[in-house]
Amino acid sequence: MKEIKISIIGFGSIGKGLVREIIEKRDFLLRKGYDLKVVAIADKNSSEIDINGLDLANVLKKEEYSYNKTALDIIYEVKQDIMVECTPSNIIDGNPGLSHILAALNSRINVVTSNKGPFVVAYDKIIESADKNNVSIGYEATVGGAIPIINLIKSNIRADKILSIKGILNGTCNYILTRMQKEMLDYEEALFEAKELGIAETDESYDVKGIDTASKLVILANSLMKMNVKYTDVKVEGITRITREALELAEEIDCTIKLIGEVNKEERLLRVAPRLVPFNHPLSVGGTLNVIMLNTDIAGEITITGRGAGPKETSSAILSDIINIADERL
Repeated sequence: MKEIKISIIGFGSIGKGLVREIIEKRDFLLRKGYDLKVVAIADKNSSEIDINGLDLANVLKKEEYSYNKTALDIIYEVKQDIMVECTPSNIIDGNPGLSHILAALNSRINVVTSNKGPFVVAYDKIIESADKNNVSIGYEATVGGAIPIINLIKSNIRADKILSIKGILNGTCNYILTRMQKEMLDYEEALFEAKELGIAETDESYDVKGIDTASKLVILANSLMKMNVKYTDVKVEGITRITREALELAEEIDCTIKLIGEVNKEERLLRVAPRLVPFNHPLSVGGTLNVIMLNTDIAGEITITGRGAGPKETSSAILSDIINIADERL
């Protein structure tokens, strides 16, 4: 039985969603040989700590936590095997997530994260720090939610060279465009519906302007294709100018419109833009689904589809990374 002590830094929807899945999967994980103990959680400037493992059901009920320890205090002072970083993404300077990740790695603590921001601004620095300190960094949850795209390539098609990646990487945009197509809603109507259902954030700009998709492209290009690119290298256009009339015209030629992110290493192309997609094409998926198409030199085209967002889906990727690190390091 492997005892795995983790901290969770950032206790919003993703952090709490992860705790719910740990509770739900506890017996299953124990049967597989993994005794997963959350020894600390941190939310802004308050925290809950128990080196023997927190009572997670009780933690979820609390509105206030017992300690005023900060995230960095927990990283430096609490004995742990893996730090899970779930704070909101910031693609300007990557913080506070970047500071948390580097502090953990430099303290020789393995890291799993759902936070895109640090990898958009400092991918090389993070990987170098992990290598230097002989610890692991898992970031499957930064791209595609439950879609295991990073682990698929690093574990299952390691002999292949990735020539290009193309896909739908944002569930909010895909939902809005799907509703506009199927129900002939205006953009504002579909956006309002997405907000009412909790699919879109109160400030939807990060999604609908293509920023989220472009951030994920940068991570894929750097981690899987070794392109050494920045966010500013991506040409970005969102969906805010897509009209019901445009979708009607697309339908006349048996097409829909999707927000597509694509990267091509040979052409040095990184682009996010609404594109015409035939209804019978693999990229023509509806609702909040994401889809990623890889073009490789040996296997050829590989397409993988799944739920791309949400606490439950993100938890799937985080737990997978935790188990992988436990197998490799603990």
